[in-house]
Amino acid sequence: METVIDPVGFIVIGAVAGVQQSQNNFPGYGQGAQGYAKRYAASYGDLLSGTLIGSAILPSLLKQDPRYFYKGTGSKRSRILYALANAVICKGDNGHWQTNYSSILGSLAAGGLSNLYYPAEDRNGARLTFENGAIGIGTTAALNLMEEFVVRKFTPKNTDTEPKKR
Repeated sequence: METVIDPVGFIVIGAVAGVQQSQNNFPGYGQGAQGYAKRYAASYGDLLSGTLIGSAILPSLLKQDPRYFYKGTGSKRSRILYALANAVICKGDNGHWQTNYSSILGSLAAGGLSNLYYPAEDRNGARLTFENGAIGIGTTAALNLMEEFVVRKFTPKNTDTEPKKR
């Protein structure tokens, strides 16, 4: 849940909004600072709703733990693959790896909700839902990479790499 107030998350959201601005995605928002701010707010709304649904509501129903846990050992390649994979797989409450339905469905639900607040001319139902769902999964992967390679450098005394037993 700390993702919604994490400075790294704000940076990733800013990058997503910047790419959308440069490609003029969702032209209903316009250009300039105001258009960027609207894209940023919409991307933050997607992150917030996806996190609440995919990290709080669905995990309790589906008995999953979709949090990212720092690996920190192994080759760079293995750490990159681990961070990327954790956007779509997680451990269940039974301790076994499984499809991260919580995060995937949370991203899709956030994509569906985005049809409520994106510009009317840019709402196209299923396409917007799946597009924003994919962006949500990609954002999760980017945040995992940042946590694996960047954030840990700022908190070197934190050695917690595995989930605590419940």
